Amino acid sequence: MSDSAIETPAQRLAKRLVVVSAGLSQPSSTRLLADRLTTATVDRLREQDVEVDVTVVELRDLAHDITNNLLTGFASPKLQEALDALADADGLIAVTPIFTTSYSGLFKSFVDVIDTAALTDLPVLIGATGGTERHSLALDYAMRPLFSYLHAVVVPTAVYAASADWGSDAGLSDRIGRAAGELAALVRDSERSGRVRDPFELPAGFSPVGGFGAQ
Repeated sequence: MSDSAIETPAQRLAKRLVVVSAGLSQPSSTRLLADRLTTATVDRLREQDVEVDVTVVELRDLAHDITNNLLTGFASPKLQEALDALADADGLIAVTPIFTTSYSGLFKSFVDVIDTAALTDLPVLIGATGGTERHSLALDYAMRPLFSYLHAVVVPTAVYAASADWGSDAGLSDRIGRAAGELAALVRDSERSGRVRDPFELPAGFSPVGGFGAQ
């Protein structure tokens, strides 16, 4: 093999990691958990000489755009940028607060404006925050089925952080480390961001008669 055919680390495309945080307050424990999961995942990838580009999507800042998209079927430039990042991502970290035993309405509304084929084969780490440990099962009966329906690949370990976890951190750190390792392994092998996309391809849900998801 000639020297010109050898791929150097600088020539490799970085893997693309998108982080979606659905916290409503600022600062929020949801964003704090998302940041810790992101740091752990990036560290695992860099230990394997894999570079990572991270895009953080704060749904709080997109709340009005998401609502307008649901009403009109059109995304604002800022929301479209987030949707495009998801479509080209090699991995996703999705964290939501738990309200009334399930993910927040803002989180679900954002998922509702994502094209149904955009997350196919996307590695996903799911996380959630809440006041009590009793809501931790929402990760498995609400969030995991949601992403499975969208044909994403959800890592085995989900991470829930109750209020008490922030004071006694050992168990939470262990779960974060295990989940980050699982996601990093899938992101490392992902080829989603290297796909050649047709810029004129119509979204899967497009209809010239009823518009996008007309109901």
